[in-house]
Amino acid sequence: MATDNCLFCNIASGQDAATKLEIETDEFVIFRDIKPASTHHYLAVPKQHYASLKSLNKSHDGLVTRMEEGLKRFLEDKGISETDALFGFHLPPFITVGHLHMHAIAPRSEMGFFARMMFRPSAWFKTTNDAHLYLRSKEE
Repeated sequence: MATDNCLFCNIASGQDAATKLEIETDEFVIFRDIKPASTHHYLAVPKQHYASLKSLNKSHDGLVTRMEEGLKRFLEDKGISETDALFGFHLPPFITVGHLHMHAIAPRSEMGFFARMMFRPSAWFKTTNDAHLYLRSKEE
């Protein structure tokens, strides 16, 4: 379900002509981040509107897995190694768009100082492993 005036809802539904969808599935889309933190920076965005990782529960663990697998396959198909890649989510209030989105950033080793701080696993950025642990601890 799309939310009015949500940029990522518009992109995920194909209504933003300025954004090239690299991958589209029944559940999510993948596109390039407009402010890349490294050479390759893509986002997986679900078509259904969720405000953030905090609005999900245990039942959404599969969605997070499929988004991560989709991003990894996409990088692999482009010849980009996931060995030096980072996958994860920002948590509120450290999100710029209030729609769940998973980052895939590669190579991680080429991120600048500011990007390393913004995407450092911490209280405000959760790797996909941390996201899975968080979701599995929540009730459905």
